[in-house]
Amino acid sequence: MQPADRLIDNLASLATVDADGGFSVVHDAAIAIRDGHIEAVGPRAEVHAAVALAAGAEVIDATGLSAVPGLVDCHTHVVYGGNRVHEFDLRAQGADYERIAAEGGGIKASVRMTREASDDELLAAATRRLARMRELGTTTAEVKSGYGLTAHDEARMLRTARAAGAAAGVRVRTTCLALHSTPPEADSPDAYVETAIAEILPACAELAEQADVFLERGVFDVDQSRRYLEAARDLGLGLRLHADQFSELGAVGLAIELGALSVDHLEATGPGGVEALADSDVIAVGLPVAALTLRRPMPPLREILDRGGRVALATDANPGSAPCLSLPTTMHLACTQMGLSCAEALAAATHGGAAVLGLDHEVGRLIPGQRADVVLVDGPDWRSLIAELGAVPARVLAG
Repeated sequence: MQPADRLIDNLASLATVDADGGFSVVHDAAIAIRDGHIEAVGPRAEVHAAVALAAGAEVIDATGLSAVPGLVDCHTHVVYGGNRVHEFDLRAQGADYERIAAEGGGIKASVRMTREASDDELLAAATRRLARMRELGTTTAEVKSGYGLTAHDEARMLRTARAAGAAAGVRVRTTCLALHSTPPEADSPDAYVETAIAEILPACAELAEQADVFLERGVFDVDQSRRYLEAARDLGLGLRLHADQFSELGAVGLAIELGALSVDHLEATGPGGVEALADSDVIAVGLPVAALTLRRPMPPLREILDRGGRVALATDANPGSAPCLSLPTTMHLACTQMGLSCAEALAAATHGGAAVLGLDHEVGRLIPGQRADVVLVDGPDWRSLIAELGAVPARVLAG
């Protein structure tokens, strides 16, 4: 028998992507944990037979509760200064995202406010957001830069993200999104791309695991994005793309060409892009909160799944287009607006997100050897975390 220092016992049900990549639901379950990792999981009788509790072990009586893996939010922008609440009101009155951005709002407004914020202000605000995300079930989150757009400010954002994650108890992975917008001081988008390659990426390479680009009309094109992403790859960073949010400009093809980890958004992706993604190893990340907020079509995750493609879900938490910290809400939208089942939504917000971040060997599933990140759901049916709009977990544990 293997020793365990924590036991979650008497679970009504447990749902997870299993070791074989399928989806399993176990009733009358238990989870045995040792040194922050899962030692045994499954039916109570089997877990009790497989482990022996160490002296002083913690036993959590989960009678009446269910369990799912800690949620993995693979696309967020939670380090920023100020707020853009007024833009929400403008959109409610008919203004669209691109018009607001053209008039100096959107990303440009957040760049100005982030640059003006002190280090302490940025850290305190980001810590509050990540702490709230943990309360809502997120135990691992990706955090992007992109509101600094100078070597100093982009690096400052990434350092803040890591410090905020440590303070909030959320495992954070960071992404350099230097090509989020062209800053006001740049002579041109093309000139700024060269600055990002020559100055920002080298300053951020040791502070990030991945690099991202906003390939979109009026932002950056395929050639600019390719140069930046190739430079990021040369520095050892994984590649991501904001793609097809408003228009199809070749982002999906570029992602496949470069072997990117994911393309995110996809509101404007047509049948050809769906087929290309489904035939590739690139993960399609749906951001339904942004689509809902901006009154855009929902990402075609249903179609990509039906063709055998790989998908993930994320909040896109940011001060403008997706002011939401809740992956349970995101999963609810995936089910009600995109046609995913509860099992597909949970898999996309756990194992799928972990795969985007290169952490699927460590988090995102309740299987032996993984981190003991466990969300306890208030009720015997784990699906209530998704079905009840605005649901909050009963308890969140992190290994």
